[in-house]
Amino acid sequence: MKRIYIVGIVSVLFIVTAAAQDFRENVNHSLFSDQKANQVGDAITIYIVESLSASNDAKTSSSRESNIGGSGSVSMSSSPSTEGSVSLGTNNSFKGEGSTATQNTLRAKLSARVDSVLPNGNLYIHGSRVILINNEKQTVTISGIVRPSDIQADNSVYSYNISDAVISFQGSGIVSRSQGPGWLTKFFHWLF
Repeated sequence: MKRIYIVGIVSVLFIVTAAAQDFRENVNHSLFSDQKANQVGDAITIYIVESLSASNDAKTSSSRESNIGGSGSVSMSSSPSTEGSVSLGTNNSFKGEGSTATQNTLRAKLSARVDSVLPNGNLYIHGSRVILINNEKQTVTISGIVRPSDIQADNSVYSYNISDAVISFQGSGIVSRSQGPGWLTKFFHWLF
């Protein structure tokens, strides 16, 4: 009977040991705080909110003028007086104006994943989303470095909090092809 008890206790201890959790696995998961991305492979939500505007206005004006003149008179006793006059002048002027203005707004929401954790604890993230509607392909890509303190409680971060951010929004399809010049126009622009 004692033998059965000993075998039972040893088997219970073995089962409990085998099913026990390793607390090191859950060291980054707190019961009292929100779960945020902090390891390679974790997902994070990115709110892309970008509004860019720029303007440039330039005016240039230059003028240059020079005149050279001379006159002379020759008189001889046997012939009538001969007079001559020489004048030379140059004039050069330039006037140029130019202005540029751009305004862009981009708003999107997409998920990214943590590609690597830097030695200082910052996270390098990368994410993309491809949307295909009626043979029009839209691709949004973002990558950059996120500080863990910028990650909000719902595991999201705004694009303006991402350092070294590279945001790309590209489209391809019939609509984007019709917005650009044709190959013949491109060829003539290349020639001239």
